[in-house]
This record gives sequence, C-alpha cells and structure tokens, in this order.
Amino acid sequence: MPAPVTQIVDVLGQRLECVRIGAELPGPTLVFLHEGLGSVALWRDFPRRVAEATSRPTLIYSRAGYGRSTALARARTPRYMHDEGLTTLPGLLDALDLVEPILIGHSDGASIALIHAGANVRPVRALVAMAPHVFVEALSVTGIEQARLAYEGNALRAKLARYQADVDSAFRGWNDIWLSPAFRDWNIEALLPGISCPLLLIQGRDDEYGTLAQLNAIERQVSGPVERVELDDCRHSPHRDQPEATLAAIADFVSRLA
Repeated sequence: MPAPVTQIVDVLGQRLECVRIGAELPGPTLVFLHEGLGSVALWRDFPRRVAEATSRPTLIYSRAGYGRSTALARARTPRYMHDEGLTTLPGLLDALDLVEPILIGHSDGASIALIHAGANVRPVRALVAMAPHVFVEALSVTGIEQARLAYEGNALRAKLARYQADVDSAFRGWNDIWLSPAFRDWNIEALLPGISCPLLLIQGRDDEYGTLAQLNAIERQVSGPVERVELDDCRHSPHRDQPEATLAAIADFVSRLA
C-alpha cells in the first residue's frame, strides 16, 4: 500500500486537511468521516489498516474547525450536520473527482454520511455507520455533559490539544450545540427511507452516548440491505475499543460489494 499523502483542499471557502492513501488504486474510494471531537490524526492508524485490508483507495479528512483545517467561522446551528452532508461533503467529493464512494463514518461522521446518502445528493456505493445518531437521547446529553466536565477539568483538553489546532473551538463547537435546548429536537429519521445502498451498522453495547435504539430506527426505516454488528466490551468508539472485530467486519462487508 502506498504511503499516505497529505494535502489541503479548498472547498467552498474552507481549507480542509485531507490524507489520501492509494489514490491510484481501482474501485470506489473509502471516505472516512470523523466523530464530533475527531480529526485526521485522531483516527490514528485505523483507516490505513482498512485500506490495506480492502485494497481500496482511501480519503480521510478533517472537517472545518478540526485538526489542521480552517477554523470555524461562526457558532454551529442544529443543522450543522446537514450543512456538512448536503454541501461540504459533496463539494469535497467534486473537488477530488470522487464518485460513488464508500462512506465510513463514526458518531457525528456517521450521521453526516446518513444525511448525505439519504438525501441522494450523490450516488453512494455503500455506507458503514459506527455509533450513529439519528435522534437525540437523554443518554447522549448526559454523556456530553460529562465530557464538558472532563474538559473543564483539563484532562480531556490536554488530550485533544495534541490533535486539534484550536482545541477550544473544536470542543466548544461540538459540545455547545449538542447541549443547546434547540438541539433536543434534532432528528434525521425522515431521510432514512432514501438510503438504498448496502449499509453496515456497528455499535458497542456499552456505548455511553447512545443506545441500540439508534440502530433499530435505522434498520427499520432504510430502503437498502442492512447488516448489523453489536460488540461486547465496547463503548462509543468501536475502532478503538474493539479494533480487530471492527476491522474484520468492515473488510468483510467491503469485500462482498459487487
């Protein structure tokens, strides 16, 4: 597998940090969409391992406000994931001339991928959603409140500062909107029937940010085929808590796509 190549891509006035692996390889590109506190660097070596296991071209990018991408221009609104899935992600795919990607999203990134696929903005070959959210649960709010306490206690801030150019903007941009009363009604279930591509759902049974009701809602409402993996001894990040099982599930899923 070729070495990763880092580049900055201009998309709709934003400069997005991107890493590409094996761009010259055949087949649809795996596009990794990170969590609400993630970035290119916070994926660590997981995308590379998936790229090697599947022999697929791979793109990892940091959304605006994260990693080495452009800082946030304004506070997020409850539609920030819609904005990403319906505008920024299509713009990035167009800029890199990527068609029919395989989207691999975690948490916020999984929700963005579901929005993109459900709205049929561009054809999507397949979708992997790890710990996705399609509506707000009390458990989610409690977990995010606890994250704020950990950040204010400095332990979480010190950890994230190694990966985020503007750590306060990255954290507050995510934490403030999720804890806003205006976000309680956020819900993307209306878009789920528009998803007809093959879908792999992965969630830890000990997820501190969401219950299996999220997967139930997705499986019940999408139009395409669904595979589901529930992992024991796994919290909100399957690729970190159970990396081997998660890697195996994704590699098997991708290998069976026609």
